[in-house]
Amino acid sequence: MKHQNFSKLKGVVSNFRDKKILVIGDLILDEFVWGNVSRISPEAPVPVVWVKDESFMPGGASNVANNISALGGKAYMVGVVGDDERAGILRGELEHRGVNIDGVFKDSQRPTILKTRVIAHQQQVVRIDREKIDPIRDNIVKKVTTFIEDTIDEMDGIIVEDYGKGLITPKLLDKIVPLAKKKKKIIAVDPKEEHFAYYKGVTLLTPNNAEAAKAAGFAIKDKTSLKKAGFELLKKLKARIILITLGEDGMMVFEQGKPPKKIETIAQEVFDVSGAGDTVASTYTLSLISGANPIQAAHVANCAAGIVVGKIGIAVVTQDEVIKRIKEEIEKAKA
Repeated sequence: MKHQNFSKLKGVVSNFRDKKILVIGDLILDEFVWGNVSRISPEAPVPVVWVKDESFMPGGASNVANNISALGGKAYMVGVVGDDERAGILRGELEHRGVNIDGVFKDSQRPTILKTRVIAHQQQVVRIDREKIDPIRDNIVKKVTTFIEDTIDEMDGIIVEDYGKGLITPKLLDKIVPLAKKKKKIIAVDPKEEHFAYYKGVTLLTPNNAEAAKAAGFAIKDKTSLKKAGFELLKKLKARIILITLGEDGMMVFEQGKPPKKIETIAQEVFDVSGAGDTVASTYTLSLISGANPIQAAHVANCAAGIVVGKIGIAVVTQDEVIKRIKEEIEKAKA
């Protein structure tokens, strides 16, 4: 984090307080079954897990809302759940975390998506997915778009979280992207690789390396092909910023008319990368609307991601944790 000013970045993170972000995306309930393994089943060559505990977390797009809330912002969740017990659990988990759920609509014809992870001795044994991924019905899309139209004026920004589960479609984006631009709101997209054609004209895209390669149409093998892919996406999608996350290699920022900037990873110990992309999308967007330029926002998001991968499970970070890590990294760069 050479040449970064601590006071400036601390001010950006402090400005997260009360920033309002509309999070639009596929809602998932994450269930964790915690246990121990002491033997292999006599019925099949699989471990027998003795369950000790069970817990639930907001997953998918709702994890982005959870991150925003933990960082001091105000998250307004927009999405669809089923008319079932899982929906009640997910809504309760979000409310408990301070997320506004007025824009979460029920659809009795689809279940609330549930991903169950069985974990033994801090290691995932199996994941079970229960979902329906057909496009959301027109009457539900109408409810979603009406809610967005009614609330966008009071928002500071929008994050679209596309998990490919049926909510994010051209029909929906054709309404909200022009509206966000007309209202001069930042609109960030955490993309699904099959849907890149949907996202033309957004402010920010945060693909990972594999998603960027697929969207660009060629493999990213080195720095040269990475740069080529970034500029290809800027041109093709007419975005202001492309932030390509590179896992253990950090991230690279592409802006219209400027050279790309590589941000090196700062994770000291990696326990779990689950949800790291959600942390990057939420922190980067919050930083942009809180006075950071695209490079400063990347440094803040990089610090947040470095913290979250050091925690077990789908975790979040706080303002204080991010400010502390920023200070440590700037002091380390000066040493």
